[in-house]
Amino acid sequence: MIKKLLTVSISLVLASGAGTAYAQGKTGVGKEKAASCAGCHGEDGNSTMPGFPKLAGQHQGYLLKQLKAFKSGERNAPMMAPLAMGLDEKSMEEIAEYYSVQKISKNPAPALPVDEDDDAPEKTEEQKQTQLKNLIEQGGDLYRNGNISREVSACVACHGPYAEGNKPASYPALHSQHADYLIKTLSDFKSGQRSNNRENMMHMIATKMTDEDIKAVSYYISTLK
Repeated sequence: MIKKLLTVSISLVLASGAGTAYAQGKTGVGKEKAASCAGCHGEDGNSTMPGFPKLAGQHQGYLLKQLKAFKSGERNAPMMAPLAMGLDEKSMEEIAEYYSVQKISKNPAPALPVDEDDDAPEKTEEQKQTQLKNLIEQGGDLYRNGNISREVSACVACHGPYAEGNKPASYPALHSQHADYLIKTLSDFKSGQRSNNRENMMHMIATKMTDEDIKAVSYYISTLK
């Protein structure tokens, strides 16, 4: 009996090791194929430039969907389209899998957005911190509860309480994403520049958001870990 148990245990260990090696091999191939992405998105998918999204920890299905959309032209992106055109479906899957298993980095403490009004009086540091705190609280309320009066849906319904996304539905994870990128994305949904989402749902939501709503919810999401 003991001998049988030992045999089974060893077999399970060997199978587990083989599975791990296979997974590492697949992500290794993905890493090699993602080398051209590192300049904008970082070697491990953690972009250090706030205008380019972090890809680390993103759901594989969502990343694959976006790569296909770039290639087909369904998603208009002059920088991404030429790169995606050179990828077959297997390569897309391997790149998406590589990024999906990387750990997303935390963002530094947020700073107040630059005031575009040059004539506005200079704020004290205390005033800046109070304004930033209020902005993030406003974003948190909008994320969790939406805005009934303007029919803005709560983000939590699709993206989860911690902005972890919804893997089966291919709704993206948003936590720890750059606020600047989130602001641009929501603004693009609002203007119609980006529309490759299910039933154009994000466009319908974003059009009901004010610029302040977009800024507030983006700053809030960027603080989530």
